[in-house]
Amino acid sequence: MYLALCRFAIFSITRPITSSFEMAASCSTRLFWRQQPRFINHRLFHTTRRRDVVKPFLLADIGEGTRECQIIQWFVQPGARVEQFDKLCEVQSDKTASDITSPFDGVIKKLYYEADDMALVGKALIESSDSEKSEVPQKEAPQHQTPQQEPQSAEREEVQGPLGKIRHHDKGLATPAVRHLIKELNVKVEDIDGSGKDGRVLKEDVHRHVSQGSQKPVQQEIAKDQKKPLTPVQTAMFKTMTRSLTIPHFLYSSTVDTGSLNRFRVKINSTREAGNKLTPLPFIMKAISMAMGRHPLLNAWLDTSDPKKPELSYKASHDFGLAVDTPSGLLVPVVRNVESQSVASIAEQIKVVSSKAREGKLGPKDLQGPTFSVSNIGSIGGGVVAPIIVEPQVAIVGVGRAKVVPGFDEQGNVVKKEEMVLSWSADHRVVDGAECARCAERVNWYLQNMEAWVLEMK
Repeated sequence: MYLALCRFAIFSITRPITSSFEMAASCSTRLFWRQQPRFINHRLFHTTRRRDVVKPFLLADIGEGTRECQIIQWFVQPGARVEQFDKLCEVQSDKTASDITSPFDGVIKKLYYEADDMALVGKALIESSDSEKSEVPQKEAPQHQTPQQEPQSAEREEVQGPLGKIRHHDKGLATPAVRHLIKELNVKVEDIDGSGKDGRVLKEDVHRHVSQGSQKPVQQEIAKDQKKPLTPVQTAMFKTMTRSLTIPHFLYSSTVDTGSLNRFRVKINSTREAGNKLTPLPFIMKAISMAMGRHPLLNAWLDTSDPKKPELSYKASHDFGLAVDTPSGLLVPVVRNVESQSVASIAEQIKVVSSKAREGKLGPKDLQGPTFSVSNIGSIGGGVVAPIIVEPQVAIVGVGRAKVVPGFDEQGNVVKKEEMVLSWSADHRVVDGAECARCAERVNWYLQNMEAWVLEMK
């Protein structure tokens, strides 16, 4: 009976219903079919999620025209799960050090560079996958069965375990200055217990680690030749100095009697706090700026992009690049608007940018656009130097170490004198020797006659 009704129902679907009997039979058949028990006792489900989407993260420009930078340290490893704004690595360019953070959530699949490698701007730094799309597709399972939770939780613990996110308190965190010291002492940062914030390794930790290791008998190794690639700072200096070889340098040095300056400093510093004393450098920079008011050519840029039509750009702002010796190498942060700043304000700027340079915290803005450069080589030693001009600037001065020498007063008596040497270099393509000498001698006059500042300063 059931089989006959099914055949009739199929027949009624394929042929139009032409009579009331057939319509009634069709309705009764559908009603009978709905009332019958179902013979399917379970269903099989198969869901396919999106494929694991692996995408590269390109290294962006971290500074003004930076093309490459050195990987200082990694904060993640393949298999680590990261969230947006988590630190990926620390890099050092020719100008500054900075942290690269993750722009998205995901799982690290691949690192394209090792520590100390040079990474190229615009190229892939890492590969990662979307954390929500990287799960394995579910297998077929009966509807009535309950999914097992234990394997999933175990897998989650495994991902968040040794291959999970590397926390900031893991070993290996150190500033570029400390890492430079570690390389010099030939130790491994991973072997040092850091006492800083989040386990960061400090200089004191490095020295303590070395002193503890020196107490153990170590078999002395025979020194061998080593080859090392240039650091980003060294690479930048190599390129800059190579370009500077095309500049014909005019050299001029003069000796300055700093007795008047030092007597004035002693009087001023007697009213200032111990950590806020004024050195000769801010006075020298201010004197140079005042002299440039009469000799603006030395505060100009030379544009040689069109060799057939070079141009001079006279700069209204006196932004002096100050050469600073740092553990990473020579950096030149900028002291801004010297022409409109007081000596105390210039001294504060020098203190800030020098500290940031030594700590590796300079930003791109701290290094952009110097119109003139000052090399305070006297802080290390030496007298007469031959400083090298950095294009597009047309001049630079080197400040030698102050010293006490015997001299003669107006009556011909032997007296004690304090003096230093200022060494100038000028681009002889646009600055003639007489112009450079006149500017240098005016600077000397300002430093030897401090009372004249009252009339000259703006």
